Amino acid sequence: MQFEVWAPQADRVTLHCEGGTRALTRDPGRVGWWAGEAEAGDGARYGFALDDGPVLPDPRSRRQPDGPDGLSAVVDHGRYTWRSEWAGRGLPGAVLYELHVGTYTREGTLDAAAEQLEHLAGLGVTHVELMPLCPFPGRHGWGYEGVSLWAVHEPYGGPEALKRFVDRAHALGLGVVLDVVHNHLGPSGNYLPLFGPYFTDTHTTPWGSAVNLDAPGSDEVRAFLLGSALAWLRDYRLDGLRLDAVHALYDTRASHFLEELSAAVDALAGELGRPLFLIAESDLNNPRFITPRTEHGLGLHAQWNDDFHHALHTTLTGESQGYYADFAREPFAALAKTLTGGYFHDGTYSSFRGRHHGRPLDRARVGGHRLLGYSQTHDQVGNRAQGDRLAAHLSPGLLACAATLTLTAPFTPMLFMGEEWAAGTPWQFFTDHTDPELAEAVRRGRRREFAEHGWAEEDVPDPQDPATRERSCLDWSEPAREPHARVLAWYRQLIALRRAQPDLTDPDLADTKVAYDTEARWLAFRRGDVRVAVNLGKGPAAIPLGTGRVEVLAAWGQVEEPGPDGLLQVPGESCVVLTQP
Repeated sequence: MQFEVWAPQADRVTLHCEGGTRALTRDPGRVGWWAGEAEAGDGARYGFALDDGPVLPDPRSRRQPDGPDGLSAVVDHGRYTWRSEWAGRGLPGAVLYELHVGTYTREGTLDAAAEQLEHLAGLGVTHVELMPLCPFPGRHGWGYEGVSLWAVHEPYGGPEALKRFVDRAHALGLGVVLDVVHNHLGPSGNYLPLFGPYFTDTHTTPWGSAVNLDAPGSDEVRAFLLGSALAWLRDYRLDGLRLDAVHALYDTRASHFLEELSAAVDALAGELGRPLFLIAESDLNNPRFITPRTEHGLGLHAQWNDDFHHALHTTLTGESQGYYADFAREPFAALAKTLTGGYFHDGTYSSFRGRHHGRPLDRARVGGHRLLGYSQTHDQVGNRAQGDRLAAHLSPGLLACAATLTLTAPFTPMLFMGEEWAAGTPWQFFTDHTDPELAEAVRRGRRREFAEHGWAEEDVPDPQDPATRERSCLDWSEPAREPHARVLAWYRQLIALRRAQPDLTDPDLADTKVAYDTEARWLAFRRGDVRVAVNLGKGPAAIPLGTGRVEVLAAWGQVEEPGPDGLLQVPGESCVVLTQP
């Protein structure tokens, strides 16, 4: 088979493959590339030696059987026989479910997670969004310090297990989205700088030097990232990618990397004959990311919307520290603004940043489905000192209100695993670094970070302690018990309503009308003929609906139709969805 590698700074490149070594030759048609033939089949181990250096894994390795520091292995994708016919499932009308393979089950593997996919099909979600799968040192971690951007973490089951997972998901009608990290690589097991200028000091990021998207040598780096993204979609039949922290992809070139990526993904969708999409994580509140390329945007299909989360979180909890401060001043007004305009910071002053931030969405051109709305995510739970979920602080009624606002808002809703049954388990920050110095640095850094916010050192879980990961695993006995079973039934009912009521998947942000009473702690909004009312106060609330026939579609508490005065009586910490033509 043909082996090739980009190593522009090397004078010699040697392939070490099972059975011997072979000197590679320069490719006359591609600057910096080396190539050669060798006998190798599926599973054969190999690596490259640059000049007189050690044998290193392939930057484009499809498999790392012994972890990031070991040799690469050949993967013959043609060996797998796909069982499910799949026409694809696009983003409009979707309900996503964020899942971390290592804690979704105690086994922490893709095969074990696949055994629980019937739960998600029964819940009614349309897509599973897997947190990063690229190899990282050790067995357990969040996945955001991965390396080998074309490979699957071996303790999760490797490439074949991911194909089995996707096959099973598609058989159940579920699309699969993968979280990919292009903005940095982990500090351990990252050999890319030895091969070429994959990173540049022209820009800096929270993780150090930036990925090289615009400095000398960046053509090949961009091709590396593009190739990796397309390989996930093609070789594993994934339906979409979530792009981590795109605001850290520094690119001053006339054609931004994300624009090239979105064009390549759209072209692949046309080639494969099924929808594919890209979801950005960005805190810039810049509509350009989700504006079509034909309108001079970057052409991404959607983005996470933290503003909706922050407004909802402060309204539910009253928290006001850090970036919650601006939302907490008038939380109901902030929530109403995001429900109708998408962004809260749309050119307004951000006290957290100490400057004005964002710009408005053009509601006539940008549909609400291009924004993901959520009450919890891995970030918003796991980056708390103790990884505490909303369920640790809110009553089942308030959790039902959070679900109602998320699943009936004009956004594409996303759930974080376990929230659908008010999971009692936390989701904490955990690592399994094999480098003792790095492990200690992470441990100290985590404690120092939260000490600045008043946390005692002993109250911050040790990321390296295996018990931290164990505490974070879902307890699959909970959904059968109260109050978890009632919350789960409510999520199922809301998702079914979303599917049955066209008004709830209408992407027109301008069609959403909101009313609220801060003192009485209620908020109501209208989407077409559907009315949604939540009462976050402890006592009952009288919410004016006006006269006209109504039909209650779903209610957390006992709710009667409005009387002649048009007032809807909603019990405390309760919610209702109804129609009023």
